[in-house]
Parts: sequence; C-alpha cells; structure tokens
Amino acid sequence: MFTPIKKAVRNLIVLAVLFFLFVGFFKFREFLLLRQIIHNLKAESRIAEVLVTESSLDEYTRKYTTTIKFLEYGVRGKALRAKFFTFKGNLIQFQTLVVRFDDKYIEEGHRLKGKSIYLFLKAFVLDGKNTQEFAITPMDEVPDGYRIGDPPTPFEKEIWRRFWKYALDPLERKRVGIKNAQIEAPGSVFVPGTIYTLIIEHDGGIRIDTRPIPEILKNEKIPS
Repeated sequence: MFTPIKKAVRNLIVLAVLFFLFVGFFKFREFLLLRQIIHNLKAESRIAEVLVTESSLDEYTRKYTTTIKFLEYGVRGKALRAKFFTFKGNLIQFQTLVVRFDDKYIEEGHRLKGKSIYLFLKAFVLDGKNTQEFAITPMDEVPDGYRIGDPPTPFEKEIWRRFWKYALDPLERKRVGIKNAQIEAPGSVFVPGTIYTLIIEHDGGIRIDTRPIPEILKNEKIPS
C-alpha cells in the first residue's frame, strides 16, 4: 500500500517523465526539421555532362579544334537528346539563365521554388570577331526536359517570359519570391580524357566538376 506521500512522489515522477518525453519529442522534431533544412540548402542536381569527342591541334596556328558532346538531363534526371558542337578553340562556355529563389523556399523543399532553375541558351567560344556560338535552347519556350508539369505550368512560363523583369525589378522579385535572376556563363578548358559535369546548387548557381574518364574507356574510341 502506498502512503499519501509515496503516491505524491510517484505521481510527481510520472509527470516528470511525461514532461521530459513531451519535450524530447518536440526537440527531436526540431532536430529532424533542422537536418532537412540543411540537407535542402546543401542539395545539388546534375544538369548536364560534356565530353570531348575529337580534338586536334593546328601546327601553324597552334589552336585546337574541339568537338564536344553536350548531354543535358531533365528535371527528373532523364537524359535528353545529345548535341554536338565543334569549335576553333577549347575554352568553352555555356550561357545560362539562372533564377534563385528565397532561402525559405529552399529550406522547406517547395515543389516549384525548392531549388534554383536554369535554362541553357548557347555554347560559345570568345575570340573577338571570330567568336563562335551555337544555340542550345530557344528562350521563348519551356523545353520538355525543364518542365515541372506537363503541360508547363503557368508559373514556369511566367518565369522565362518575365526573366529580365525579375532581374531588374526588386518589387517583382519580392512578389514571386525570387532572390535574383541573372546570366551565368560557366566554362572550362575542354580536353580529351575528362568528363565535365555541370551541377546546379539548389540554393545557388551552376558549377563545373571534372573527373577522369574511367580506365576501361580510355583505349576505346568515343563515338561521335
């Protein structure tokens, strides 16, 4: 039999345990939420890969002629149709429109605004009056691989149609939740034997990562 004092102590202990369990539950939820926010902010997606399929050096001009294979990946990670470009030179850049959204949308993993969006416009080599460029995507349409919805959502169409409005007007950016809109032109020296991966950071812009071609492929002729 419990005395009144023992009963009171027991009830106090039970209440204390329940209190700490209650607090612990919410602390654990906060931890999971914070971890998800950090994951979303650090997340990134592969958006294209590039490979040099042919490269030759002119003995007189000492300039390279470089053919690249440009392979984009859609929003669901599916490879799109490959494109091939040949340049006089090997310092190649990709003109790209990039829209960054406010951090709060990245943190919560918003369906439409949960990561930066981009649109490849052209591949080019700067060489004064001999500058070369090849179109990748017309700016007046939403290509299949970029579409979040099918057909494209009104939101997607508005982003690209009003891109320069968002780039120049802070009130318009605030209305839609855009941090900034700008042109980016990531580039690199492109040489055989290297795989170039273009990556979009969900809370940032585009970068190019490189890695050697696997040994098993080095002695194989890359199909053009």
